[in-house]
Amino acid sequence: MEILRELKALFGPRLLTKEAELAPYESDALTAYRERPLAVVLPERKEEVVEAVRICRRHGVPFVARGSGTSLSGGSLPVRGGVVIALNRLNRILKLDPKARLAVVEPGVVNLEVSRRAAPFGLYYAPDPSSQPVSTIGGNVAFNSGGAHCLRYGMTANHVLGLEVVTPEGEVVRLGGEGLEGVGPDLHGFFVGTEGLLGIALEITLRLLPRPEAYHTLLAAYPSLEAAGEAVARVLRSGLLPGAIEIMDRLAIEAAEAAVRAGYPKAEALLIVELEGEREEVAEGARRLAEVIAESGAEEVRIARDEAERQAIWKGRKAAFSAVGRLSPDYIVQDGVVPRTRLAEALREIGRLSEAYGLRVANVFHAGDGNLHPLVLYDGKRPGELERAEALAGEILRLCLRLGGSITGEHGVGMEKRAYLAEMFSPLEIAAMEEVKAGLDPLGLANRGKVFPPKEEAHA
Repeated sequence: MEILRELKALFGPRLLTKEAELAPYESDALTAYRERPLAVVLPERKEEVVEAVRICRRHGVPFVARGSGTSLSGGSLPVRGGVVIALNRLNRILKLDPKARLAVVEPGVVNLEVSRRAAPFGLYYAPDPSSQPVSTIGGNVAFNSGGAHCLRYGMTANHVLGLEVVTPEGEVVRLGGEGLEGVGPDLHGFFVGTEGLLGIALEITLRLLPRPEAYHTLLAAYPSLEAAGEAVARVLRSGLLPGAIEIMDRLAIEAAEAAVRAGYPKAEALLIVELEGEREEVAEGARRLAEVIAESGAEEVRIARDEAERQAIWKGRKAAFSAVGRLSPDYIVQDGVVPRTRLAEALREIGRLSEAYGLRVANVFHAGDGNLHPLVLYDGKRPGELERAEALAGEILRLCLRLGGSITGEHGVGMEKRAYLAEMFSPLEIAAMEEVKAGLDPLGLANRGKVFPPKEEAHA
């Protein structure tokens, strides 16, 4: 095959085509979906990424960019007969300027590594998805990742200053720059969150923030998930703006305890609230927070006394997704959003749906911005259980829409939610999105099949 000959000439032994070599790339974190690619290439320089895209275009072969494969929506699932461009070897921090508070990184740099490298200068990179020890900045850009602290600091789009991108046509363009205030259309902001449909980021300029002077991390146990949800509303009504507000239910607590022994109290629900900022501001906020939580019906309240205790609280929360694998051989992570004033209502309905479908649902979510992450547990080896789990997950997405929310908060549409796109957007809105895609990718090669359902499926 001619395309393989050209890729072999470019990548040599870094072109993977054997069955055993391709197997690790057949799926991402949405393991219910699998697809065998034609080939995987392992570029080490951005020029090789550009040339791989140009080769794919010449041969009309679709391609998918992949970092660590942590997409929970199937966003980095290979396209059958396509090429996976794996970016993990482009993992260099090209520039770190403490005075300008920015870093220029390659797409394969792991999220947490940016903060590690910036730490000696008193700086850090704010977006902190739970996958931050392994997920890459390129993937974070593709899906506009958030994390526990996006309540205060915003999503990835709020921290990207500029991009160098190779388009699906093989053209290299620069979007944005190094300043906070750009001139003209916000093209780099437009690119963030497009799930690899409009090209591949080659270099990313990130905004760094000063590390907070102080933290105040509170853990409160509640007799019900609804009570924890009501406590969130109380905190926000008080005028406080925490760095993060997170909730875990009993199943998620049990899983996290089994996995990392965070030392959580036994409860139906846990609320984590973290205040951060200047020392005096945090101290004043802590006093107000104590009053609010005292009136919220919490059964137990703990305050992290030092950084080790703070990290222990977060270790359990951030391990919750993977830890749920201890409770069930398979699970689907949903990503719907509801107005935070309707959190308690949403949680009650999810509980009812769980009973109706006979499937357990663990809840871990960013309560401050209403981003739910219900984990639907199932056993894929039992006939019909995957289909039942997908139906339940779909009911949860429709619930989010009925309550005035969204089908995705930070995981993207990918493969998982494309069937629900038409329930959130009008035909006119979807047609406008497809026109943008067609204008920049007329052959439909970049991450083909993601976000937009196939025409026959869309009109079914």
